[in-house]
Amino acid sequence: MYMAYDSNPRLPHVRMEAVKLVRTGWSTRKVARHVGYSQSVVVKWCARAPQHRSSLVVPTRSSRPWHHPYALSAELVQTIVEYKRRYRRGAEFLHYLLVRDGYSVSLSSVKRTLKRHGLIYPSRWKKWHQYPPRPLPEKPEILVEIDTIVDGPHTERLYIYTLLDACSRWAYAEPLERITTHRSLAFMERARARAPFPFATLQSDHGSEFSKWFTKRIAERGLSHRHSRVRQPNDNAHLERFNRTIQDECLVRIPRTLRAYRKEIPEYLRWYDEQRPHMGLMMQTPIEIIKTIPSY
Repeated sequence: MYMAYDSNPRLPHVRMEAVKLVRTGWSTRKVARHVGYSQSVVVKWCARAPQHRSSLVVPTRSSRPWHHPYALSAELVQTIVEYKRRYRRGAEFLHYLLVRDGYSVSLSSVKRTLKRHGLIYPSRWKKWHQYPPRPLPEKPEILVEIDTIVDGPHTERLYIYTLLDACSRWAYAEPLERITTHRSLAFMERARARAPFPFATLQSDHGSEFSKWFTKRIAERGLSHRHSRVRQPNDNAHLERFNRTIQDECLVRIPRTLRAYRKEIPEYLRWYDEQRPHMGLMMQTPIEIIKTIPSY
């Protein structure tokens, strides 16, 4: 598997192996053909390689440039550091003071300078996200994704809770006028009662309807709740695709009213789970996938 130049853990060993071949009598041209790099690169590796035999690698050099035409002067960097220690305020406030005092510097440069000098302190109010390993959905129940769809303008807005099993693609949805943590928990309970399998792990985004209260209530029921990474919708890719499918195949065809949604969505879900072939399931339905698993 190919990796980035500065993150491939095997590349330092490859360099040293090439150097050893040169030292055993191979020409640099022959070694270059053998390892798949240019001859000039092999020559540079040989020049950088340590002479003693104890070293096993030729380390990767940083790709960071030594100089930059727009780099801040040492005096300006020192001024930013002094302002930080004197005023003990954030980068935005310090940038305002620096510009007011006649210094020409951007806000991003102030932030970068403070970060390089270790002067950006974490806020005690900031919510730190932890992302445990994502379980592999080898069978139904292992990973169940949950989300909400916001439908319509603000004055006529409706919400649709959606839930989908990542293994079988079995889906469930309900329309509501509002979304809260309590409604999220009630929706999960109704979905769990209808599902032909139990739930083990729920995965959601960081919406307010899936906050710490929801996580705590989920844990009390013997389930685990994990959040997808911030600004990474691909973590919930199966459910995001279902959200688009139910909008294209169901919601756009009916009036945007709670009464119409409550009538049509259950009928659509029955067809989606039991009759609609899924390309991602080799043209099988979610119910057919569930029936192929002996424990269900």
